[in-house]
Amino acid sequence: MKKNTFLLALLFCSVLSSNSQMYVSPNSYMFVNDAFVYVEQDVNMNGNGAIYLRKQGQLLQGRTTPGANQGTGILSVFQEGTSNNFGYNYWCSPVGASNAVVANSNFSISQLNRATAVTTSSPATILPYASLNGSATNTSLSVASRWVWKYIASNLYNPGGASGWAYVGDSGTVEPGLGFTMKGVSGTDATIAHPISGSLGDGVSNNASNNQRYDFRGKPNDGVIDIPVGSTVGTYDNQTLTGNPYPSAINLNLFLLENSGYTVNYSTGAYSLTGVPSINGNAYFWEHRKTASSHLLASYEGGYGAYAPNGATAFLPGTYTSATWNTYNGDGTPNTTGTSSGVAYERMFTPIGQGFMIRGVAGGSGIATMRNRYRAFVKEAGGTNSQFERNAQSFESGIENWEEIPNVANVDYTQFSKSPVPQFKIHTIMNNQYTRETAIAFNNNASDGYDYALDAISPETNLPKDTYFPLNGDNQFVITTLPFDINKKIPVAFKTDVESSFKVSVSELINFNLAENIYLHDKQTDVYQDIKNNYFEISLPAGVYTNRFEVTFKSENVVLSTTTEVANSFQVYQNNEQGMLTLFNSLNKDVKSVRLYDITGKLVLDKLNLGTATRYDIPTSSITDGVYVLKLNTTDNYVVDKKVAISKK
Repeated sequence: MKKNTFLLALLFCSVLSSNSQMYVSPNSYMFVNDAFVYVEQDVNMNGNGAIYLRKQGQLLQGRTTPGANQGTGILSVFQEGTSNNFGYNYWCSPVGASNAVVANSNFSISQLNRATAVTTSSPATILPYASLNGSATNTSLSVASRWVWKYIASNLYNPGGASGWAYVGDSGTVEPGLGFTMKGVSGTDATIAHPISGSLGDGVSNNASNNQRYDFRGKPNDGVIDIPVGSTVGTYDNQTLTGNPYPSAINLNLFLLENSGYTVNYSTGAYSLTGVPSINGNAYFWEHRKTASSHLLASYEGGYGAYAPNGATAFLPGTYTSATWNTYNGDGTPNTTGTSSGVAYERMFTPIGQGFMIRGVAGGSGIATMRNRYRAFVKEAGGTNSQFERNAQSFESGIENWEEIPNVANVDYTQFSKSPVPQFKIHTIMNNQYTRETAIAFNNNASDGYDYALDAISPETNLPKDTYFPLNGDNQFVITTLPFDINKKIPVAFKTDVESSFKVSVSELINFNLAENIYLHDKQTDVYQDIKNNYFEISLPAGVYTNRFEVTFKSENVVLSTTTEVANSFQVYQNNEQGMLTLFNSLNKDVKSVRLYDITGKLVLDKLNLGTATRYDIPTSSITDGVYVLKLNTTDNYVVDKKVAISKK
């Protein structure tokens, strides 16, 4: 087998390809700056040979068998996480221990380093379990080992138990392909390890913009990597913390689709369900609020965003719904309070070091497999669909097709649009405390029911208040993907443990021009509320409402108003449990009269001179069951008709 030997630094390479193996001899190194190197088979770093990946430099390898890299040398690659020592990142190491074994090796956090110059670093200080806070200075980096844990094929919180969160700490290791948690550090390290000007160097300090830099050093992971996810019947919710295990980006779509039973055509991007899934095809990303200020579990504010690879091809971006910020109880369950949603990260190309959760499915193999063919050279930035969970960057816009993306599978990305399938996101504010983001996407590859990978099950199904799509049994979905039909009616569920308010509106339209209107239909009151330009608001008693509400694109109500804007400004809600009719007047029109007529035309309720209030509550407990027509007149001669259904059952 031919070997290419590198005896000096390669400072200006843009693309370097080795068709067979790569050998880095003792006392030599390879320097890959803002570029990639491709090796068809294995890498051998003999003695203290080294590969330095800088300024988003990446290593791609083409083996189709388990990893066979070897050597006591190191690959060094930078990645940045949060600098808040109360906030978690989910990681997956791109390297393992350097040794002569011809295979991937386990990772230890003792392999984390503080960058001191372009190629030099010093080992991070690994603090003992009793130390709560990591720190960074201009001369040191200290990591709190107390917060380093892994999670394998479990559905229990149970930290330190026989299953659930398993402690790694300062002496444990993490197997290739498994992820781990680690909190950030406090303090300031102004060292600029890579200060070269011009096209080389990044000129960024070790914790600029509240992002702490870590230098991962070890033997690069490569090849087929099996990830345990569990498969026993009844363990549908088993989860495993995994991530991108390679020193390059990966196409997350390919990993999720192929491990959820789909066969992907790498020429066209078409995919079809032909096999037995081992995972449900979703990736769940932990987002920890950047202003976290306590180690107490009850003070955590965070949640999981969900990603579904539901593009028209495997090479189009999927859909990501942001985390709902929650606080947590001492047993790890979400509390009842929280704040707004997290960040709309781009997730299709998962960057180096990023960890995420996956879920096994009953009847599967119990193993998810990561493969070199998912690897691609994609730099982290807004607009590239590759972002590590720390601080969001601005998205690029106006670019229709991918630029050239070097990748192991030889996919010609330039023939594929980078535009997601038509979709819209919905924000539901609950009790004015926190916001659940959900998404409805349209793809002819999908069915109206549950499709692995194309729909996303909620990452947190035990919240006391929530909204979701009730697609399949008791499962709660935050992303639903289905074929478009203008007559489609999409069920939406609300649940609450106590009487709560829900305020619903479309928050973002993405390539969606399939329908002019988007309504939320309350089937009990037969009211259609425009949520594309306005919002739906209702107070619901404790309960789970899976059959009452639906999203539609047509309103079947007849609105007899001289102006659509005025008609839409009046919304009527009948609360049959409380026997109360509520009328919202968002334009503060002067209401001259509100009258209610039964189907025979008989007047059953007459209210006069209600004024310009934004809300009116009218008792209906004395009115018999039936469908009524509410006719509202304003002092400036607008007339609005609405249907009202009254029932005491």
